[in-house]
Amino acid sequence: MTGALIAGIAAGLLAAVLHFAFVQSYILLGEQYETGELVHFQTPADHATEDHAAADQHDHGSHEHGDEPSVLQRNALTVGFTVLLYVAYGMLLTAGFAIASQFGRKITATEGALWGLAGFVAFQMAPGMGLAPELPGSAAADLTARQIWWWSTVVATGGGLALLAYGRSILTVVAGIVLLALPHVIGAPLLDAYYGYAPTEVGAIFSSRVLGVGLAVWVVLGWLAGRQWDRGAAA
Repeated sequence: MTGALIAGIAAGLLAAVLHFAFVQSYILLGEQYETGELVHFQTPADHATEDHAAADQHDHGSHEHGDEPSVLQRNALTVGFTVLLYVAYGMLLTAGFAIASQFGRKITATEGALWGLAGFVAFQMAPGMGLAPELPGSAAADLTARQIWWWSTVVATGGGLALLAYGRSILTVVAGIVLLALPHVIGAPLLDAYYGYAPTEVGAIFSSRVLGVGLAVWVVLGWLAGRQWDRGAAA
C-alpha cells in the first residue's frame, strides 16, 4: 500500500504538470467554443473582433459570477483529482504485482514499466481507438452506452494482454487475441451524424496530447510502483 501511494502521488503530480503544460490550454479553448465566445469557420479578422468582445464580456461577467471557482481553485482541484486517480491506478498495479508474484513472477522496476505500458494500452489507448478523448464542445453518443463500452474494453484489453504475456499455450494466446479484438469488432457507440462547436483540428491535437501525456505518466507510474515493490520484497 505504501509503495502504491508513493508511486501514485509522484505520477499524479507529474500528470498534473504535463496536463498544465500540454493539455489545459486546449480544454480552455474548447470551452470558449462550447460557450460561444469563439465560433468555428471565422476569418482571422472576425476572431480579432470577437476576442475584444469576449474580453469585454468577461470583464462584465466577472462581477456577475463571483461564485464561479477561481483559476487557483480550478488548478488545485485538477491536481487533487489527478493525484487521486493515479493513486488508484497505482493500487491496481500493485494488486496485479501481488497476483503475479503468487505465480512466481519477479517484479522489478523494468517489469513495472512494462506493466505501466500495458495499463496505458488497457485504460487509454484501446478505449481511445473507439472513443477518443473528448474536447469540450464536441458531440458524443449516449453516456451510459459509452461507459459500458469503455469499461468492457478496459477489462477485455487487460485480460487479453495478461493472457498474451503469461499464457503458456496456443489456446491462451488465441484467447488473448480474441479479447483484444472483441470490443473493436463490436464497435464503440457512435453518433449517426457528427457535429459540434469545436474545430476538429483542435480536437485532434487535444486527443493526441492526452494520449501522449497518459503514455508518459503510465510508464513512470509502473516503473515507480515496480521499484517500490522490488524494494519491499528485498527488505
